[in-house]
This record gives sequence, C-alpha cells and structure tokens, in this order.
Amino acid sequence: MKQAVKIIKEVKKAVVGKDDVLVKVMEVILAGGNILLEDIPGVGKTTMALAFSKAMQLECRRVQFTPDVMPSDITGFTMYNKATGKFEYKKGAGLCNLLLADEINRTSSKTQSALLELMEEHSVTVDGVTHECPSPHIVIATQNPVGTAGALPLPESQMDRFTVKLSMGYPTLENEVTMLRDRQGANPLTQVEPVASAYDIMEMRSAVENTYRSDEVLEYIARLVKATREDPMISLGISPRGTLAVSNMAASSAFLHKRDYVIPEDVKRVFTDVCAHRMIMSPQAKISDVSAADILEDIMNAIPEPTVRGK
Repeated sequence: MKQAVKIIKEVKKAVVGKDDVLVKVMEVILAGGNILLEDIPGVGKTTMALAFSKAMQLECRRVQFTPDVMPSDITGFTMYNKATGKFEYKKGAGLCNLLLADEINRTSSKTQSALLELMEEHSVTVDGVTHECPSPHIVIATQNPVGTAGALPLPESQMDRFTVKLSMGYPTLENEVTMLRDRQGANPLTQVEPVASAYDIMEMRSAVENTYRSDEVLEYIARLVKATREDPMISLGISPRGTLAVSNMAASSAFLHKRDYVIPEDVKRVFTDVCAHRMIMSPQAKISDVSAADILEDIMNAIPEPTVRGK
C-alpha cells in the first residue's frame, strides 16, 4: 500500500490538482484493468501516463491513432529474414507495459478491434502464434469528444473492456497558476522519480486479488448490477464483465484505504466510474435529459447497504 501512495505522490509532481483522478487510475492499475480517458486535448492525459510509467519504471509506448494506423502496428507482424531463411516476429507497439492509445476513436474499426485481445488476454496472436505481453500490462486510451469529423465511436463490446471511463477536465485557476510556475525553466516530468518496479505492481495486484469480499458484499454488488438491467431508463444494463470489474475495483479501493476486506463504501466509491460508460440509455432517458450517473446514483440510494465486518 505504501508503494502505491509513493507512486501517486510522484505523479502529482507532473499532474497538478487532479488527485482524485490519479487515485482512480492507480486503483485500475492495481485491479489489472484498462482506462479510457475522454477529454479535450491538452489537459495532461499524456503527461499523466508518462508520469505513471516513470514512477513505476514501466516500458511505455504511445500510439497516435489515425485512419492509416494498421492492426499490425499494434500487434506486430512476421517478416522473412533472408539471412536465416526463417520468418521472424517483429513486436508491435502494444507489447509493452503501458500503452497510451491516443484518440482511439480516430482510427479504423479494424485497428480498434486489434486492441480487444490485447486488453482482455494481455497477448496477441500473429500468424497463429501467441505472443504474451510483459507484466503488468496496462492500456490507457484517450478519445476526444470535441469534433466528430473522421471519428468512429467505439462499439459497446470495446467500451465494456475498459474498466473505467474518466475525465480530467480543466484545472482550477489556482492549479493553472501552479502549473505555469512549475514549468518555468523545467519540465516537471524530469522530477518524477522511480519509486516502484513491475515486480512491486504485481505484488500489489496479488494483494488486491486476495482482498476479502464477504457474501454480503458480493450480493450487494449483484443487486446493484441487476437493478441496471431492470431500470426502464436503461436499454442495456451492466454485463457480467462489468460485475467483475466492480468487485475488482472495490477490492483495489479497500487496499488503498489500508483494509484487507471490502465494505459497501468501496463499492459505492467505484460503481459509477465502472458502470456509466457500459450502459445504453433508453430514448425516454435521453428525452428527459437524465444522465447515466444520475440513474446509478438513484440505484445506489435505493439498494440498502449490508452490514459488513472484517474477516
């Protein structure tokens, strides 16, 4: 847990005033998930990803998605080597610890789908041969909601593979002044020190996986998810993959709060971020101008919390 706090502290040197977002990203990393950042350009998404990779000493690669990016750019390809007389595999950008996929909604559907196995299985298959990604493996994808020319919205099947969808937003006046001050004559990224390793991340992930979830908490999660499938304002509720994501993120939240067991507050803390982007709203909800976050808040208020003690 101390290592996670140290990582967040180092990332704060480069990303000012976004402590809540940084904690959520750390929770996703420890839960073994992937992150979708939907935000306007220039708010620090790339800086945040680079800062996390530096603090954790992870290999980071960035791909700017455009219509001409090919699936092989992500998965890699085989090439004939005349010297050896054999086909050799050349790694794609996706085979790294942390892949920053910038503006994923600007590339073709075929290239978007190339991320599916990468994100779910943490491996790629090229010419019938499976190549494992290094551990840990994290995808942070961004999409720009401003401007629709050339944009291809992500299908529900791919949205469902992102553990959370987050937004950084504009900084406050005070934080923007701090940012300007910090960048006078120096790049704050150079001040980020490595405080953890890939081994440390995998150790913390193991602790999160072993975080105790009582039957009462598991039933509470299931009831919340079931309510999304029955709400008339929601056309498509949360999938079983989403249910697992809520459980894993709740365990990660408990870990960061120095507990080895999950309580209902952990579930409520992560529920909206995990579920809002997975739902399809009904026409009635769109007409009524009701957001997914509003409905999820109503569901959490309607489902009674169980009384939970530690192990």
